[in-house]
Amino acid sequence: MSASEHLSRVRILYKAILRLHRSLPLEMRAMGDQYVKDEFRRHKQVNTAEAHVFMQEWTKYYLSLGKQLSARRKEQIVGSHLSEEFAEHFSDDQAHQLLELHKAIKNPQEGEGSSTS
Repeated sequence: MSASEHLSRVRILYKAILRLHRSLPLEMRAMGDQYVKDEFRRHKQVNTAEAHVFMQEWTKYYLSLGKQLSARRKEQIVGSHLSEEFAEHFSDDQAHQLLELHKAIKNPQEGEGSSTS
């Protein structure tokens, strides 16, 4: 695959994810959009193997979230649990980032005015 084809696929996936986020509750959408933007920006200069894994994982996310959002329920359930085995493969930075995301979800007001971490 040429560099321009890869870039085109990345842009399509990026825009599709942001479009899908429009169906999320406002706070989740804001957090999700920012996370997607940061992650795609962070992975601009990765090698081919990392880019392949990155695209696979974000495609899985897109498909999973799309399926969850299309299910008609009284209460919208979004997300899934991470297995211990899956989490063991995280780098220290990824584990820290996940912990910060968890804190922000559990205590959204705490992160707004507080500068303690």
